Amino acid sequence: MKQRSILREVTAKGKAVHTGEDVTLTLKPAPEDHGVVFRRIDLYGKPEVKASIDSVSEVVRSTTVSDGYTKVEMTEHLMSVLNGMGIDNVLVEVDGNELPVFDGSAKQYLNMVLEAEPVSQRKDREFYELKEPVSVSDGNRSLLALPYDGFKVTCTSTDTKSVHTQHLSIDIDPDSYATQIAAARTFTIYEEIEPLLKMGKIKGGSLDCAVVIKGDKILSKEPLRFSDEMVRHKILDIIGDIFLLGKPIKAHIVGLIPGHAINAKLTRAIHGKMVAETKDPPKKVAIKSEPPEALPDVSELNIQQLLNLLPHRYPFLMVDRVLEVKEDKTELVAVKNVTVNEPHFTGHYPGNPIMPGVLQIEAMAQAAGVLMLLLCGGEGKVPLFANADKVKLRKVVTPGDQLVIEAKILKLKANKIGTASANCKVNGKVVSSMDMMFTLIPEENL
Repeated sequence: MKQRSILREVTAKGKAVHTGEDVTLTLKPAPEDHGVVFRRIDLYGKPEVKASIDSVSEVVRSTTVSDGYTKVEMTEHLMSVLNGMGIDNVLVEVDGNELPVFDGSAKQYLNMVLEAEPVSQRKDREFYELKEPVSVSDGNRSLLALPYDGFKVTCTSTDTKSVHTQHLSIDIDPDSYATQIAAARTFTIYEEIEPLLKMGKIKGGSLDCAVVIKGDKILSKEPLRFSDEMVRHKILDIIGDIFLLGKPIKAHIVGLIPGHAINAKLTRAIHGKMVAETKDPPKKVAIKSEPPEALPDVSELNIQQLLNLLPHRYPFLMVDRVLEVKEDKTELVAVKNVTVNEPHFTGHYPGNPIMPGVLQIEAMAQAAGVLMLLLCGGEGKVPLFANADKVKLRKVVTPGDQLVIEAKILKLKANKIGTASANCKVNGKVVSSMDMMFTLIPEENL
């Protein structure tokens, strides 16, 4: 199968659903390996944004791609048509920051592509073939990608009151996309309209471009195009958002109450695997036959041992000593002596020195990082702080205080990803606490 573009350029005008402005959109042919690129012709220099998961900057009710100050909103319907119809290379010129919504479906975009006439190019089309399952979740929403010789989407969608629950499973090719998916319109819950208006969204919205659900009723200017139109539109969005991989995928996507945020989350997870698989494997150097030396069993660590273990240095080393490490290496107690000569006290605050809360967070993170290294065997590895949750800063910490840091590993996965909890105490009273996530990476990757 060859890469495809369009034979001729085509232009259409429509209204932007969020800003309410009139927008002119032009699709232009593009060379092989060009991909999908958006060009803002209303801005000086006509800046461009590549359609890729790395460019995604916002996923509230639509998918936005950005490059610096240049952004393009509502990309998902056009991206869906390009993916569904097998178009790899196209230049998209637009004179506003948002693509037109048309009737709320991808039907007008499909008509534009058909009018422009898809055409095969010389180079072969590259697919990403999923080799193992990838799953993501967020509350009651989840997406699962499974290896599959083709492209299939199975989806279950529902409204907030579970009145309009729908399910559909469909193999996607140009014919099934054009006849079964493209015409499905977007929908919104009646109670969500006012909050969206307060967010500055849907200024151009109306029943001309959406189906509105109010309780068990459907508000629409025309009859439903499919009895299960809502789940078909969710599939339409998945097809568009997954194309931000930069190439078509062979996979079976299974979705439960999907949305743009979790669609992007899955695309990002798959993209990470795709990038990792395309990197050149490291060359094997046969120097030693024995495994690398593990970290010694320790019950405490002095400052020199900490310097050998952590990459941090003054003034950002926030652990002075580890007083105790439990035998199973899942808990430790460390100390940080807070002294007036630390540089941050010069400006935080003059005449009233207070330890910044973010540095207490850093101290807890470093203590938990030490625990991760001890537990997993940290030779040549560095703990990377990935996420903080349930952060509480309870009391002021001043020079002369000694922070007693208690850290505990909560969960460990594949000896490289872990969650931990920690707290700081002064004179036996908790002054700060948090939960966190870590990943261990090779030192050379820093």
